[in-house]
Amino acid sequence: MDFKVNKEMISTADCIYEGIQEQGLELDYILPDYYPDVFRIVRCEANPVITDYSINGDKLSYELKCDLKIMYCSENGSILQCVNQKQSYTKNIELGRSCENPTVKLIPKCDYVNCRAVNKRRLDLRGAVSVKIRVTGKKEQEIVSDVEGMNVHLKKSSVRFASDKICVKKNVQLTEDIELTSVQPSVISIVRCCCEHITCEKKMISGKLLAKGEASISVLYACEKESDGCLEPMEFSMPYSQIIDMNSSDDTFEFEVKPEVVFCDVVPIQSSDGENRIIRCEAELILCCNAVKSTSVSIAADAYSTTYPCNVSMSEIKLEQIPVSMEYPIHHSFKMLSAEDMPEKVYYVWCTPKNVNAVISDDKKTISLSGMLSYVTACRDNSGMIAMPDKDEAFEEIIELDENITGEAVTAEIHIEDVSYNISSDNTLMLSTDIRAEISVYTSAYINAVSDISVDGEIKKIRDGNYSIKLYYGSENEDVWEIAKRYSTCVDAIIEENELDGECLDKSGMLIIPIVS
Repeated sequence: MDFKVNKEMISTADCIYEGIQEQGLELDYILPDYYPDVFRIVRCEANPVITDYSINGDKLSYELKCDLKIMYCSENGSILQCVNQKQSYTKNIELGRSCENPTVKLIPKCDYVNCRAVNKRRLDLRGAVSVKIRVTGKKEQEIVSDVEGMNVHLKKSSVRFASDKICVKKNVQLTEDIELTSVQPSVISIVRCCCEHITCEKKMISGKLLAKGEASISVLYACEKESDGCLEPMEFSMPYSQIIDMNSSDDTFEFEVKPEVVFCDVVPIQSSDGENRIIRCEAELILCCNAVKSTSVSIAADAYSTTYPCNVSMSEIKLEQIPVSMEYPIHHSFKMLSAEDMPEKVYYVWCTPKNVNAVISDDKKTISLSGMLSYVTACRDNSGMIAMPDKDEAFEEIIELDENITGEAVTAEIHIEDVSYNISSDNTLMLSTDIRAEISVYTSAYINAVSDISVDGEIKKIRDGNYSIKLYYGSENEDVWEIAKRYSTCVDAIIEENELDGECLDKSGMLIIPIVS
């Protein structure tokens, strides 16, 4: 009997490298003459960013820049002093093998940072940052799509995967001078500068992608009011608009643009009256533009022959898919400071998410989203000094998925929309945060597919008796395919004989198993 196997080549996701690389931080800083002596260190920070990366063969190189800030007060003054230093590192990773058109994901974070005053003029900072690295590529894999002859039956499954992907990155330089209003005091030093979030609208025009939006900038600076040092917050936005060439893309592709911040820096500039009444903001964004074309293909998930011994080779395949994107709002509140620790004045509060983790439940119906929220309160304490107490608070949210989504894997990004504070009637400081969680749900990460089938046509299967039907007690949710495979018969025959509604038993009970060659 003729036996024919039809195969199809599909693109599968291939993880080339996944790991974490660490980098130690060291700063031995002697204050310039124009800085006052150190009396008390208020806070130190290390903010790492990836400014560039490239792959040459099997080697990944990337540039890591750390913005180091040390904030302190002098003995005879309440004005906050800020030391700002930048350190850059070139890091290399041996990937083990090369790949065409790889996708690189680099996520830096600060593991810890500490600072001490060696003496009144010398500061010593120690810390560490780490970069989570994931490099994926695409490889072609052959799978069985259909067979003919030798009474072979296939369990077919239709899967949808990303058959073609175009990745383009566009760097955007933003510069703007912001003049302070008449009610805002002059700048002494910049304490904090952060690009909080970036809006982005996209539109395809004649094969080109138009991306435009604005970056929201938050600044906190040290100043002087009524002969006392204080802190002044301000916010503004910087618009951008870019046309990006997406070669070889058309209307069959789905497009996504994710803006990422490379750096955001603010420096004070003297106006005509000799005071720092202008701040210059320089920022660099990367627009990560992805165009993905998805294709449906029928694969064989299992196989057997009702007549002959059959050898089936299986392969686990990871399909790169277009995820289902969803946004989930979170509101988080907690008590930051009690009455005995209440400061004299609160200037500004902010929050930074850390160690965000998303896990899908075993029943594929809910997502557990958890992590830490690091809160900081910029205030004046009861001694008249600037202080920045901080506190980490854990959060966890259970998110229910829609009935039409069956998730196998999930990723999440947390964006802080707004942070506010309130002093309650019992004199406690309460903080509230509005969070936007961007969640990507992947309907299937891995599948098992038949990669090859061979049938021995020289001998036939030996049954345990000469019978045309069998009785079998089936369990609820049992797969009819597994029953048919066990008795070397046909799935359709079992369904027809027992008048079943589908290929999965909706309740336990006795079944008639017709033996069909």
